[in-house]
Amino acid sequence: MTPRAIVAGAVAAKPGNAGGVWERLSCAEGLRRLGYDVTFLEEVSERPSAAAEAWFSTSMREFGIREAAMVARDGWALGGDRDGLRRSIGDASILINLSGNLTSPDLLEAAPQTAYVDVDPGYTQVWHADPSIPFTVPRHDHYFTIGENIGRPGCPIPTGGLLWKSTRQPVLLDRWPVSPPPRRRRFTTIASWRGPYGPLVHDGVTYGQKVHEFRRVIELPKQLDATFELALDIHDADARDRDALRSAGWGLVRPDEAVPTPNAFRDYVQGSDAEFSVAQGVYAHARTGWFSDRSTRYLASGRPVLVQETALAVIPIGEGIVTFRSLDEAVDGARRIIDNYQVHSRAARAIAESCFAAERVLARLLADVGLAPPNPVS
Repeated sequence: MTPRAIVAGAVAAKPGNAGGVWERLSCAEGLRRLGYDVTFLEEVSERPSAAAEAWFSTSMREFGIREAAMVARDGWALGGDRDGLRRSIGDASILINLSGNLTSPDLLEAAPQTAYVDVDPGYTQVWHADPSIPFTVPRHDHYFTIGENIGRPGCPIPTGGLLWKSTRQPVLLDRWPVSPPPRRRRFTTIASWRGPYGPLVHDGVTYGQKVHEFRRVIELPKQLDATFELALDIHDADARDRDALRSAGWGLVRPDEAVPTPNAFRDYVQGSDAEFSVAQGVYAHARTGWFSDRSTRYLASGRPVLVQETALAVIPIGEGIVTFRSLDEAVDGARRIIDNYQVHSRAARAIAESCFAAERVLARLLADVGLAPPNPVS
């Protein structure tokens, strides 16, 4: 009998977020390739809009997810009744809860084994450890984070009494093949100017948002004979920042126009020569070892990434991945990529294959919870 895995994550809750679809459904598809029957489950606070339901259904079809369901906390369900969902969860070998999307105790308790996967390292742990914040990581059997330094010396983020194991963002290599770059010296990224959370305060230190990190390198385009473009979600209230970016030479496009679907997201990445991006303040300055899901897709496509230093300790950097801590280092890193592009391009793909291939990442996660996939990684 084929074993079953449940993946819980937010898709309908974020209609139009094509990068989020790649993140959640790459996990589901990676488990399927390892030999599991996979059900994708999303918990929503209330019945979603017709547009959100359509986004959910279209995303599942695009990734070939045949078994998918949504459930609301008031009992409404799409794709199966609540009792049926409990039975399906109870028959699974593992429930992987991405960012803790699933919160209903009756559904979590139905699973023989649960794994919480944190993709916001720093935020999750600080909120959990602070009794004044109404947030707690629910009880799971295992806790994973993409912040590879959480719980290690040199990283000040609290563990909150939880044993955090490291994992990585899985990428489906065949869906992100290497393609010839445009060779226009075009650096891009897809980003939110502020992100969903405000500044984070821990132990007397305030960690800012992406806006604060971008401001530190805003003069970058003026220093180089290259194009820098952001598919940037920026609010009208930040018009002064938007104008400053344009004055400094940044090209700005709207994400809802540039990357409205998962395929358009891939086309945008592969229409670039490389990525340039900063990180949320806590990812970088707390030395979490965080690495972006989006950046893994640039790497897989053979696109080098120039990204802010987060104290990556195990993933190789220097070729393919170039990191910076200041404007001067960003300028130097961009020149290194431009001047030796083919070496960086080959290294980018090699890193994706060795560090982020979905089957490898998920086989390691399963091994860490004591499971062996039916289709072992060769």
